[in-house]
Amino acid sequence: MKTILPVLMAVLLLSCSRQSVEFAPENLKSEYLVNPIGIDTKNPRFTWQLLAEESGIQQRAYQVIVGTDSSNVAAGNGDAWNSGSIQSETIPVKYEGTGLQPFTKYFWQVKVQLQNGSWTANSKVASFETGMMDPANWKGDWISDSYDFNIKPAPYFRKGFTVGNKIKSARAYIAAAGLYELYLNGEKVGNHRLDPMYTRFDRRVLYVTYDVTKNLSEGENAVGVILGNGWYNHQSTAVWYFDKAPWRARPKFCMDLRIQYEDGTEETLSTDQGWKTSLSPVIFNSIYTAEHYDARLEQEGWNQAGFDDSKWRGSMKTNAPSNNITAQVLHPIRNVTEIPAKTVTKFSDRNYVVDFGRNMAGVTKLELKGAEGTTVRLKHGERLYDNEHVDMSNIDVHYRPTDDSDPFQTDIVVLSGNDDVFMPKFNYKGFQFVEVTSDKPIELTEKNLTAYFMHSDVPAVGTIHSSNETLNKTWKAANASYLSNLFGYPTDCPQREKNGWTGDAQINIETGLYNYDAITIYEKWMADHRDEQQPNGVLPAIIPTDGWGYTWANGPDWTSTIAIIPWNIYLFYGDTKVLEDCYENIRLYVDHISDLYPSGITDWGLGDWVPVKSKAPKEFTSTAYYFVDATILAKTAEILGKQADAEKYYSLAEKIKTALNNKYLDRETGIYGSGLQTELSFPLQWNFVPEDMREKVAANLAKRVEADNKHIDVGLLGTKAILNALSENGYPDLAYEVAAQETFPSWGWWIVNGATTFYENWPLDAQRDVSMNHIMFGEIDAWYYKALGGIFPDEEKPGFKNVILKPNFVAGLDHFEAKHESPYGEIVSAWKKAGEEVEYKVQIPANSTATLILSASAITESGKDLSVNENIVVVQKDDKQVKLQLVSGTYLFEIKQ
Repeated sequence: MKTILPVLMAVLLLSCSRQSVEFAPENLKSEYLVNPIGIDTKNPRFTWQLLAEESGIQQRAYQVIVGTDSSNVAAGNGDAWNSGSIQSETIPVKYEGTGLQPFTKYFWQVKVQLQNGSWTANSKVASFETGMMDPANWKGDWISDSYDFNIKPAPYFRKGFTVGNKIKSARAYIAAAGLYELYLNGEKVGNHRLDPMYTRFDRRVLYVTYDVTKNLSEGENAVGVILGNGWYNHQSTAVWYFDKAPWRARPKFCMDLRIQYEDGTEETLSTDQGWKTSLSPVIFNSIYTAEHYDARLEQEGWNQAGFDDSKWRGSMKTNAPSNNITAQVLHPIRNVTEIPAKTVTKFSDRNYVVDFGRNMAGVTKLELKGAEGTTVRLKHGERLYDNEHVDMSNIDVHYRPTDDSDPFQTDIVVLSGNDDVFMPKFNYKGFQFVEVTSDKPIELTEKNLTAYFMHSDVPAVGTIHSSNETLNKTWKAANASYLSNLFGYPTDCPQREKNGWTGDAQINIETGLYNYDAITIYEKWMADHRDEQQPNGVLPAIIPTDGWGYTWANGPDWTSTIAIIPWNIYLFYGDTKVLEDCYENIRLYVDHISDLYPSGITDWGLGDWVPVKSKAPKEFTSTAYYFVDATILAKTAEILGKQADAEKYYSLAEKIKTALNNKYLDRETGIYGSGLQTELSFPLQWNFVPEDMREKVAANLAKRVEADNKHIDVGLLGTKAILNALSENGYPDLAYEVAAQETFPSWGWWIVNGATTFYENWPLDAQRDVSMNHIMFGEIDAWYYKALGGIFPDEEKPGFKNVILKPNFVAGLDHFEAKHESPYGEIVSAWKKAGEEVEYKVQIPANSTATLILSASAITESGKDLSVNENIVVVQKDDKQVKLQLVSGTYLFEIKQ
């Protein structure tokens, strides 16, 4: 790579020198969000894109202007930061101006210098707004309605107040232990669901900021809040003992409503004992099971001005759940997709089953009029019995109810006799079917029940499409499972557990990042990791946790999340912040394993979970992850300039690698262990196979897969390795045959049997581990981008500053297209077969380059020899392989293999 850089730079300069640049940076973001408000970050990160049609556009320098006056910033003047011309080709850029003040809106713009010395136009002005910045800036008290966490109904709170002047702007800052919905003058504020996100409440609580300028008016106003239990006050009983969490208490909250007037004055309305409280019609709520609602108990106008709250009582002051109250800066949970009922089966006028046609995480909204006092039950499940009633036996196995008052995934609604509308405020479920039963006759049609697919509303950044329709459906199903398990942290399933299982998440980090702009969720979850890590470095198997998971199911194979996820964030975004934030945590974790297992071999872990039939030794897979962690730690130390640490941990990684190979590798045969698929694919995937043995091990893997009838025989850990190991080591056609199978066991087997999400087990009739919405086997989704699209981040130039392209034009597939919106713009890798040739389209965004590696006997671009295209440098060309370096732009290659 280094040898071709001078040539490449010359090409870039020549290309740019002939261009008339009339564009400006676009898609400006602060902290990876568009114009965020309420951030606490002292040095926010800025990103932008250069969306140019010309080839070869590259950034050489930038200038960022930040200030508190938008007009001045637009004119190029900033009172907070003028970076001047900073030589840099990459993003993100960290704010380095004067100290940011709380409750302040800052505006910023950027312009970019190109290789030829010309500057782009100034970007449009973007903004970010600070929040508290320091917990000492809170004015409100933490309030609740009781100390008794056994009270079932959710509490209402309200406060009337007068606005006497014309409002310039208003912000609501609200922190809660539990969940809340905020109302101003009768209207719900914002469209978020399940705020704030789940954290380890006694160590960190999140607050959310809302722009409520338009919600207020001069004269009388009212603010209302309803509190839900969430994970804070877990009243349902299950095997993880969340009902015994050390933080558990009656939900509480703190709020400051800051109002700025046009005359320059300010006023803050804060929570105190003057707020009134009453019990609400939400008579029970559990994040784990369901929500119960009695419409007869509605107090119309409770959150509006003029409501008579004389029968309400005063609130009580209480303690803050933690001293660490920080801003929630991430894509929120929303009702993202409305899904109408597909069919309604009527068994009687008291019993119906509604089918929504697809599995999902979320809620249903009931709109119904029935006799006053009618009790309606909405039982949510993933499958039906043979008699077409809802079957919950696959998802309620870990629930341990103490009585029948809290049925699993079953909302209970008591009708008022009027037109009632009910949608849970503080719960979500995993389901496709809803069985509706009532104790009095009701009329139910498709119009009475609507489903909402809920999840963290992360922007999509990837798409694939191919000539294989089962492949296309598999990709969609994987994404549906991924989103169904993204609720401010990655979960295993949306029904039976809702737990942040670390192993599931580390396996699927690439699936997440190829498809979604999820950095904000993962950075929050890494903060959860730092909250949960014990002083000796141990992490629990589920994060967040109430204390469960420190003594079972954790270990390097699962809790390598602390290293693997920050490393992948770095690769996909080119951002070192999460590596910096987690460096000491990774080091502490690796050192603890080393202390326990000085030989370099460890058997600490859970192993290759839910295998098809064969399971590799736990010692083998756990030691491999120990090697991965040590390697990531060494690389991170090098990136962060910690050279002594880098040398120490590279040495440790080599020690682990040697111990692993000495114990498991038969150098004569090239077989690891007993030659299982996981045992042979792991060394190739995680790069601990000796280089001189790679070809032999890969050949043995191929033989093993063929002996297994070209089907998988792995568990969770093996699914991460098997397809990649084949396609990256000379057997892409075989890898595709495995990936495209439609008979048991395979991903396609699920799809052809009607799956719309991924399952937890390979057999459709498995006796345990039978959730129908698990993401844990989702690595195939990332593999599509890597093996078929050939899109990889470059470790030397992360964030897709340089894109590695290694597509495989596999037998059995006529065309394939992968698109990924990188930090710099959209990457396209698309191919289709035309007779004996392959037409291959490549699109590289401005400010990026690409290294293209192809197996080809002959190759042209747009019908011309490569040598005549000034944007292409031929690095290597022989009978077997072509390696090209490309500047940004669009290319159409004609390839003979």
